[in-house]
Amino acid sequence: MLIARGIVSGIFQLLLLGALLLIPAGTLDWPRAIRFLSVYGVMLFATIVWLAAAAPSSLEARLEPAISRKQPAADRVATAFIGLAVGAWMILIPLDVFHWHLLPGPGAWVSTAGAGVAVAGYALIIAALYQNAFATPVVRDQSERGHTLVDTGLYARVRHPFYTGFLVALLGLALYLQSYAAVLALPVVFASLLLRIRVEEGHLRDTLPGYADYLARVRYRLIPGIW
Repeated sequence: MLIARGIVSGIFQLLLLGALLLIPAGTLDWPRAIRFLSVYGVMLFATIVWLAAAAPSSLEARLEPAISRKQPAADRVATAFIGLAVGAWMILIPLDVFHWHLLPGPGAWVSTAGAGVAVAGYALIIAALYQNAFATPVVRDQSERGHTLVDTGLYARVRHPFYTGFLVALLGLALYLQSYAAVLALPVVFASLLLRIRVEEGHLRDTLPGYADYLARVRYRLIPGIW
């Protein structure tokens, strides 16, 4: 059942996030992290239920394995790079907040604003998933699913709105958890996504009808008017 698979995947994701944050912190006495995990869990499971009803193909796509036999070798490298970059970035937050104190942490107002930024980024991620039923975790041939070009909605403005939302959500999370060092380390995650973008666009240009024209028509990858 699709919802059951989604919930299992969501539980695994929450456990992984909890481990990346709380184990390096060395304590459970971190109210901000506990609130983040709680609120994110509610949002995540609500999203799973909603997508299962409103856009089951999109949810099905996101639940595919992170490694596929149809995945190009270059994307295996990109996927591993993203996993390592994001994992290391997450671990940096508790190390900075509890042990290293690399920079003074954001104040209450900036931290609260960070929560809003994180929610906005998450909303952008979900909107991108809803609009694109082919947004699988890996780059692969999806001809068996009738893969067609998605160039409407957010995808009419930027080519990779999911990645935009992901970076915005991470920025907000770093501010909410009070680590300016993690904000400054975001370019490492950006670099991993840039590698994936190059692999993904090259693959789609060669395999998806109309994608070469789409690249010429929609100039910006992540930020309208900028890049």
